[in-house]
Amino acid sequence: MSLTVIYPSLSQQEEQKRLDRVLDQALAGREIRRIHRAENLSQLQGERLLFALPLDEAGQNLEYYRMLSRLRREPGLLEGCTGGLVVDGPGELYTKSTAAELALAMNRAGCALLGRPLVEATGSLVNFRIQAKNLGTDLAGAYEAAVAETAQRLEHEVFARHVRPNLLVLHASSHHTSNTMALWSALRSRLGENWDITEIGLRNGTLSDCAGCPYTMCLHFGERGGCFYGGVMQEEVYPAVRSADALLLLCPNYNDALSANLTACINRLTALFRQTRFYHKAVFALVVSGYSGCDTVARQVISALNMNKSFYLPPRFALMATANDPGEAMAAPDMSSRLDAFAENMRRTLVLE
Repeated sequence: MSLTVIYPSLSQQEEQKRLDRVLDQALAGREIRRIHRAENLSQLQGERLLFALPLDEAGQNLEYYRMLSRLRREPGLLEGCTGGLVVDGPGELYTKSTAAELALAMNRAGCALLGRPLVEATGSLVNFRIQAKNLGTDLAGAYEAAVAETAQRLEHEVFARHVRPNLLVLHASSHHTSNTMALWSALRSRLGENWDITEIGLRNGTLSDCAGCPYTMCLHFGERGGCFYGGVMQEEVYPAVRSADALLLLCPNYNDALSANLTACINRLTALFRQTRFYHKAVFALVVSGYSGCDTVARQVISALNMNKSFYLPPRFALMATANDPGEAMAAPDMSSRLDAFAENMRRTLVLE
């Protein structure tokens, strides 16, 4: 399968020489085509896309902003595509935040993202220190190897569907007053009967956050299917994640962030992640903000679960709504049709028919 490399060039060519070199080496021998300008983004539906983004010293790229504008304005621009990302910057800032911004825009334009789709190259490449040690190479060699691996996965990985998908729903909300829970109830009724659904609530002090155990200790407990701190994560969440084909997070916006218990849950998944990758498990989200900021929370889910913990990101993975008073989300005039479309998207992603 051929790759399309979307590569918005910088006006100062010197600033992208490292990325030029890495792409030439990592993609050697592959059938690829390159797109450098926003006006050439049309007719990419169904393709495998590697978005290679060089940043300047200010963390910017003017041609990328033109591309971002098209992605945000044209919701079907990347319909049926699967993507991976390379973001290369001359400093230690802006690469991760830009990647999350780009990933959300691609996803809302119809593009799925591989689990762990991002190759992030900071100016020093110090973020490749562990990979370089494991591979027995230098930092530049680890960077090149990561791009080559991502390209290989883009060419060959296909997300599997199931006759009866197993869906795990995680929340930390009240059933009685939560707009997020009301959306989930309405969504569940639309999914139909061909699902195995497990719902786990993480409220009322039932969950301790990760305390940052040493790597070897975390690995030791992870290999045995547990965590040093035990509790609901070890007893309920870990077994449910292992069995799940997809994870649905119910995400009310708390101060422009995920709730504390959901954040703690994601942090505690590290012990399980050390044992296995989640490339073949999808992540979805229902995100509700009282006033604004749904995109901020959605980017956090992408960064934490897709880019870090390796969950597959289906196209249009999040349904986002603005609602404050109880019942306000469901009262929105277009909510019924949006829930219908989201349920259908989940079925297309997960159900083998």
